[in-house]
Amino acid sequence: MNTARGGSRALSGTTGILSIVSEKSKPQDTAQDAAADALNEDVPTVAPTVAAQKVARRAAAASAPTAKIKLGEAIDGDDAEPMRAAGKLPALPSDEEIALALSQSVAESDTVHKEPSPTGLITMRPPADDVAKRQAAMEKAANTKPVLTRVFQVLIAIFYPIVLLVLAIRLVTSSLFLWVEYHRPGFPVDSFGFTTDDRMTYGSYTVDYLLNLAQPRYLADLVDPFGKPIFLAGEVSHMADVKTVIVMAFMAGLALAIVMVIGMMYLARRSFGGIRRALFAGSIATLALIIGIGVFAATGWERFFTDFHEIFFTDGTWTFYTDDTLIRLFPSQFWTDSGIFIGAFVLIVASLTLAFTWPTKDRRQAVTAGRHPGRRSA
Repeated sequence: MNTARGGSRALSGTTGILSIVSEKSKPQDTAQDAAADALNEDVPTVAPTVAAQKVARRAAAASAPTAKIKLGEAIDGDDAEPMRAAGKLPALPSDEEIALALSQSVAESDTVHKEPSPTGLITMRPPADDVAKRQAAMEKAANTKPVLTRVFQVLIAIFYPIVLLVLAIRLVTSSLFLWVEYHRPGFPVDSFGFTTDDRMTYGSYTVDYLLNLAQPRYLADLVDPFGKPIFLAGEVSHMADVKTVIVMAFMAGLALAIVMVIGMMYLARRSFGGIRRALFAGSIATLALIIGIGVFAATGWERFFTDFHEIFFTDGTWTFYTDDTLIRLFPSQFWTDSGIFIGAFVLIVASLTLAFTWPTKDRRQAVTAGRHPGRRSA
């Protein structure tokens, strides 16, 4: 009986709690009184559980969101600690300390990155005399060429006629030029029986010997259909001397050509228009040289031919009889035509070089613009 009565009382206490939760629209004091009445109403013997008390307190706190919490009062639950008043507030910096910190930050920012003032160039502008001196120094430095640039220009101008002359000689010492000579109208025939085919065959052996690495026996072992040697011992010895001169000339021409190419590559990067000026000077030197040699050869070909051989060969080693093979293959007319071809080739190429490198107005303006690219853009 008591148990049933206690259960009914507990049920009635729970019902009271639910009624408190539903009355959220009432003021704070009314909700607290209702909760207290519900907890204390007709419960003489059985107290509500701890969980029921916590639920009632939370419901009362939720129904009053604007309630203020007093110092020293527990916030939530029995085990919560009460709030305590702060013993001392943190000290704020003074105005002098704030100003000192700002000045230090500005100084550090100026040390890391400092941009010039827009008016700094105007206020700190040097005098007009100093500006003129600086501009004159800059102009002089821009117009002054490096020493190596001048050296390469001089070398190209000096080497150009030599390389061009060696190239012309190389064109003469070829089977093509030999074929043109033997087949051109007016070329003298051999009065001792060599046909054009014989000349072409034996002449090609001679030219090949000058360009290959064979020993003198390359010509000494050459015989006619009857087994007779084509060249005598003196002729073979002279051709060996000619081969030495030709090989040295070709090697020198190749070395000078390599130096010219290196110089042109350097001038192309360091001197705007430097190659053109070097070739212009070289073409003038070539024309002067070839014209002087041409006039001397035209006024006395025999003397010129003799002086040329005396420079490179020993006396008595380059003179032969008219019935010797070298004279029959390469008569005087052959050497005359060779000289004309060499002179004409050098003259034409040098003239074309002069025309293409002539310092016209447009080319001078291009050189000036290349020296001062900033002025052109301004």
